[in-house]
Amino acid sequence: MKPTILLIFIFTFYLYPAQSQNIFIPEKIENPIQKKYSGKIIFLDKFISLENLKEDNILSSSTFQEDKDFGIHAFFDNSLVNYLHKLSPKLTVDQLLKNGNYQFSFYVDGKLIYEENLNTGAGTPENKKLKTSLRIPLTSSNNEDSWGRYLWMRFYLIHGGIDALASGNHILKIEIRPYLKTSSIQTGPIIAEGDININVPQKNISEQQIAVQPIQPNSGWDTSKEKFDIEIIKNLNKKIAEERFKNLTSIVVIKNGKLLIEEYFNHSGRDSLQDTRSVGKSFSSALMGIAIKENYIKSENQSLKAFYNVQQFKNYSPKKDSVTIKSLLTMSSGFDGNDEDNESPGNEENMYPTENWVKFALDVPMTGNTIGKKWNYFTAGVVITGDILDKTVPKGLENYADKKLFQPLGITDYKWQFTPQNKPSLAGGLRMKALDFAKFGQLYKNNGVWNGKMILDKTWIKKSFTNYFVDQPDFEGYGYLFWRKVYKVGNQNFEAYQCSGNGGNKIIIFTHIPVVMVITATAYNKPYAHSQADKMIQEYLLPALNYK
Repeated sequence: MKPTILLIFIFTFYLYPAQSQNIFIPEKIENPIQKKYSGKIIFLDKFISLENLKEDNILSSSTFQEDKDFGIHAFFDNSLVNYLHKLSPKLTVDQLLKNGNYQFSFYVDGKLIYEENLNTGAGTPENKKLKTSLRIPLTSSNNEDSWGRYLWMRFYLIHGGIDALASGNHILKIEIRPYLKTSSIQTGPIIAEGDININVPQKNISEQQIAVQPIQPNSGWDTSKEKFDIEIIKNLNKKIAEERFKNLTSIVVIKNGKLLIEEYFNHSGRDSLQDTRSVGKSFSSALMGIAIKENYIKSENQSLKAFYNVQQFKNYSPKKDSVTIKSLLTMSSGFDGNDEDNESPGNEENMYPTENWVKFALDVPMTGNTIGKKWNYFTAGVVITGDILDKTVPKGLENYADKKLFQPLGITDYKWQFTPQNKPSLAGGLRMKALDFAKFGQLYKNNGVWNGKMILDKTWIKKSFTNYFVDQPDFEGYGYLFWRKVYKVGNQNFEAYQCSGNGGNKIIIFTHIPVVMVITATAYNKPYAHSQADKMIQEYLLPALNYK
């Protein structure tokens, strides 16, 4: 064979290995612990590097405490990309890493509780090509930033782990497999597994913490005399006291316009101003409806060019002129703004450090999406609606909101978050008492009437409580800055429109039953914040009202 041909053959052989060969040669397995426990998961109560790991660090049993260090080392006989290559030998390395990762399965006492195909962005590409071990913190005393902790939170706080690990002794088992998602999901065999005996201590909860809190006088509401299932609410209170539902500050239930349940937690009380973050966005919707009713704004179909010289802002295109108030209220304006995408130029985190939030929003480029069709959560767009109101209503937005909304509802104690221009921010951050947030929800339930006076037009409420995205799968819907949510209890569905804010904050207005609920919480940026609120509503609050 000629030398040139031989070189080409060798180059091709290593660039395109045979199906039975590795794509990458993984790191050498030289550590004695890793050699001994290859294919195993070991459990630790302190974070130790592989080099410093000793046999007596490995736990066979542990007393579980959420605020202590608890984690695993997983040892494999190959790297992830080579496992994925066996699942689909024809894919390139980049395709394998883009479409695959580890699958984790959590078992408690032999029962599968949660299985997750880890997001493909978790972990670095370099590690996936070469590493044969993983150190994964599950809980951390110093809040170590790790995808492992969020994986554990999803298992433990969202998908039933906390209930499976009730007080007592349990066996926790974890299995890891490779998975690849192309036209369908393929999983390989188990590449590491391990279990541990877990003791979960009984928490000392007093009867006072469990008892239903009586409604004190001078609430500003008529007190309901309707019955509810006290035992269910006591069970809920027990879960809150045990911190199985976390960071709750209040629960308020209004039924038939009267105060039925009022409870406070974690040093919060009736007079506490609750920081409900994006719950405040829905107030922009209400104020816009009032301003249109009073003819300060012609309609929600007015476009930006009626209020701004849009050409003076960056990234101008004629499409920007056509953005309507309605498209801002329904978060479908076509701006390249998506708070759920860190790479989006209009992401709210890019807005907050700027000197002028309105300018930031109007500078955001447009996408190719048809205005009014594609939904993306876009906080900066709500800032524009607040500025339009401030420019058009008499004496500005702050005065108008107080006079036209808060005073008629008897709301006197509240606190705005302000923009850098010292204008009320409708992006969120409006603080109120839980009972006053309930008034806002009940106003919608009353078709806009409060104490015999019409504050909001009922036609506006109907528009606000319309789902404008019925054709989008896996999305329950969105109205005029209100989320649509369907709660399921047994065989029944309960539709609601709700204000929703970071931390698990909710004002929930049910459409077909005479109920308004308020939940306030401080689980800011926690992955369980909204799911625990939904769970409380579906498994406790609605059943306690005999909606089951």
